[in-house]
Amino acid sequence: MRWLAKFIYFNILGWKIVGNTNFSKDSIKKSVIIAVPHTSWHDFYIGILLRKVAGVKTNFIAKKELFRWPFGYYFRAVGGKALDRTSGQNKVEAIAKLFEEEEEFRLTLAPEGTRKKVKDWRTGFYYIAKAANVPIIMFTLDFKNKQNKVSEPFYPTENTEEDFKFMKAFYEGVEGKVKAYS
Repeated sequence: MRWLAKFIYFNILGWKIVGNTNFSKDSIKKSVIIAVPHTSWHDFYIGILLRKVAGVKTNFIAKKELFRWPFGYYFRAVGGKALDRTSGQNKVEAIAKLFEEEEEFRLTLAPEGTRKKVKDWRTGFYYIAKAANVPIIMFTLDFKNKQNKVSEPFYPTENTEEDFKFMKAFYEGVEGKVKAYS
């Protein structure tokens, strides 16, 4: 099926991967992957194609209720992990624990937390990476240039403000599918 994903991604859709094109071959089997800008449902299939083309296994989290019949099997098959979102729990710690339980775990998140225009990113992904002691890998959903730019692994420091400036700079000039939200 990888050949089909490559044919669709490169030939039919005309997309390309730039930057850290070897991120699937890295010795980094655990990381937090952030996708920006997240402006459309189209981002989902671009992400699914990218991971197939690159040959990288990625995961996502969703509320545990989604993992019941009839969709539970599908969500687990495509890398989903159920999360108990009961109030009073430390979700950052619960998600960081998933990294301990798996030999290979690359968690993909959208820091914007929504497909709508937001001024600030949510910070959970950052604190998850710190708690799990894993790097952050950034990738773009650049519909203007039809490319996914992938960063080198970035380990968060103790300077949160500078780290966010660095990460946001990676996405400068990138346009999502819905330009008003980019």
